[in-house]
Amino acid sequence: MQTTMRRDTHLDHLRSGERFDFLIVGGGATGLGAAVEAASRGWRVALIERGDFAQGTSSRSTKLVHGGVRYLKQGDVALVRDALRERGRLLRNAPHLVSDMAFVIPSYSRWNRFFYGTGLAVYDRLAGKLGMGASRRLGREETLRLLPTVKPEGLVGGVLYHDGRFDDARLAINLARTAVNHGAVVANHCACAGFVKEGGKVAGVRARDAESGAEFEVRARVVVNSTGVFVDELRRMDDPAVRPVLSVSQGVHLVLPREFLPGDAAMMVPKTEDGRVFFAVPWHGRVVAGTTDVPMPGASAEPRALAEEREFLLAHAAKYLRRPPREEDVLSVFAGQRPLVRAAHAGSTAKLSRDHTILVGESGLVTVTGGKWTTYRKMGEDVVNQAEAVAGLERRASVTRDLRIHGWAEKANTDKADVFAVYGADGEGIRALERENASLAELLHPALPYRRSEVVWQARHEMARSVEDVLSRRTRALLLDARASIEAASAVAELLAAELGRDGEWRAAQTAAYEALARGYVFTDSASQASA
Repeated sequence: MQTTMRRDTHLDHLRSGERFDFLIVGGGATGLGAAVEAASRGWRVALIERGDFAQGTSSRSTKLVHGGVRYLKQGDVALVRDALRERGRLLRNAPHLVSDMAFVIPSYSRWNRFFYGTGLAVYDRLAGKLGMGASRRLGREETLRLLPTVKPEGLVGGVLYHDGRFDDARLAINLARTAVNHGAVVANHCACAGFVKEGGKVAGVRARDAESGAEFEVRARVVVNSTGVFVDELRRMDDPAVRPVLSVSQGVHLVLPREFLPGDAAMMVPKTEDGRVFFAVPWHGRVVAGTTDVPMPGASAEPRALAEEREFLLAHAAKYLRRPPREEDVLSVFAGQRPLVRAAHAGSTAKLSRDHTILVGESGLVTVTGGKWTTYRKMGEDVVNQAEAVAGLERRASVTRDLRIHGWAEKANTDKADVFAVYGADGEGIRALERENASLAELLHPALPYRRSEVVWQARHEMARSVEDVLSRRTRALLLDARASIEAASAVAELLAAELGRDGEWRAAQTAAYEALARGYVFTDSASQASA
């Protein structure tokens, strides 16, 4: 049974010829949730991810664990109720990664203040015992105290409510470690190159190790396709005649200095002029502002912000903030794509289903798609229930509602000044590295909160294999300050090379590759890349 995250050991296990009960393709929120669900039920589980864990959509969210206020307005009460209850469970099971956040809807008309105050009272009731706090209407002065940089002209008050804030990529890494703690075998940078079939039924996959190029078979009683915006790609690999089920929507966010929203509350505008939602959320000492909702012609592994998306976000930030952010204020701009299930007569991606869908192909391939981060656990529970039936396995009860995520501690470290807080109980292990080698306590870059010790820990315990793995997902340096992260890349490459046994040529190639990637997150550079 695997209990550590050493990639070479996990690859050896995948190549061993063992027949697993479950093989999950895709290491984002959905796939990792399914792996935790199946492994915690006692099944033998393998998971492969062609990139890094959460490299796609799952590291590019608005950083919210929420029920979805706008879905309530659309009348999707069941979706909101399920999401709110999952929100409460996640706060309880991963307090080192999820926190209660006050949100304020600034109101410039008394009707809006009344309307959203009434709607959020329903939001509270749907959460039941798993609620985070009661919503309430605010006067003008209290709204300005909570949102000190909001435009005061015409402001009549606001509505306060509670939702969750989290670090998406860090949660994904901790879910991978949770699955491994329950015996799962996982490997990043390991793609599905094709399916193994017996009698027309999927019996496994041909896996390709991206680092060596070697291919090998991994067999399982049931294969789950949880590849996010790429699920149709895998479904066509299984059956070229299959009809697509997804429409792809893109969401873009700007990351601004904290001075643009210095209070302790986030701002939420439930309906902009074009019907979208606008958030400004304090996060890791910065402010994440977004999001857009633009239909895309297809999926992209590294999506870029469109010119109209950048302009939309700057314009709406300027509409609600006293000081309009300028291009040079933007520390990073990032894009993510959502897998939305096609719906008949839906006129825009905003109207497509945010709920999840499970499909079973004629070959027995089980596909799960749609949904959102907040409901990842419920998606995992539902798809494992379905996969057990497809494989003819006995039905086992789910235990994940109360399952603690790796790093959980009796008293979660909520000290915002402690960079190791997101590691939970693992923070002590990183401090031990610094006691052994004082130089590891040095910052990677003066504009970033991350230390050299974290890179060593991530290489040894979190399957970090590249500079991008470290600066984009194990830390969030790429999002917090894209330019500073480029300047930190060579130091990260040096630390990784020492841990992974790489040479100078590898270090140089990694540094150059990361700089090329990160230039797309610099606001002005991303504009030229998107138009190229």
